[in-house]
Amino acid sequence: MMSAPELLSSALMAARRIVVFPSSVELGPVLAHLVTSRAEKAITSRGRFTLGLSGGSLVSMLGKELLALPELDCSKWVVGFCDERLVPFDDPESTYGLYKSKLFSKVNIPDSRILTIDSTLPVSECAEDYTHKLKEAFPDDDFPVFDLLLLGMGPDGHTCSLFPDHPLLEETKKIVAPISDSPKPPPQRVTMTFPVVNSARCVTFVSTGGSKAPILKEVLEGREGPAFPAARVVPTNGELFWLVDDPAAASLTIPVERPGSGAKL
Repeated sequence: MMSAPELLSSALMAARRIVVFPSSVELGPVLAHLVTSRAEKAITSRGRFTLGLSGGSLVSMLGKELLALPELDCSKWVVGFCDERLVPFDDPESTYGLYKSKLFSKVNIPDSRILTIDSTLPVSECAEDYTHKLKEAFPDDDFPVFDLLLLGMGPDGHTCSLFPDHPLLEETKKIVAPISDSPKPPPQRVTMTFPVVNSARCVTFVSTGGSKAPILKEVLEGREGPAFPAARVVPTNGELFWLVDDPAAASLTIPVERPGSGAKL
């Protein structure tokens, strides 16, 4: 008979889907379909689709794959950012700035539905200002409930701007937290907290490349010592997908899904 922690662990594993593709070329279209299928579902039931974006390789992948879809309609989308760097929007480190050039400027998301930080404010005030924007966008939720959050994972196991061994990992009250000592530059950022991430209806990690293989194994299969931040993403009532390519999955020993071409999640 399984102990309570084992039962819990088993339930979490059952709710988590690890889907492996030969490369990011095959992964990209499946991600785009996941975004649009969750959008359709949300708009049908709630009249809008709320999407939280992360930076890194996701920007160019989404820019390419979403724009390749025929008749993409984003007019009822509301877009926020899982974390953002405190830099001007024209700085190459600005996640919003990158999405603006690769995606937002080419689709019909109204500017008023793209929730951006005020990068002119000091970092603590910036986090408060962004919290206020999210509360306005999600007036009925204690913590915003996004339809879909897209996350990446760093080679140290961080996600959003939630870094290993950082005090922010234990934040339970704030929606958005400031960070001024990010171990990865730029040092000043704002980030969604775990209560927001784990409130989402669907969370999808995208992790590609052989450099991620050792850390991905520890995140998905466990390790000695504290769990990495990415391993602490376990939606309370939502779906959890890990979309990875073969190089990133190279060290995994747990069962994974390997869908054929044209797969839909």
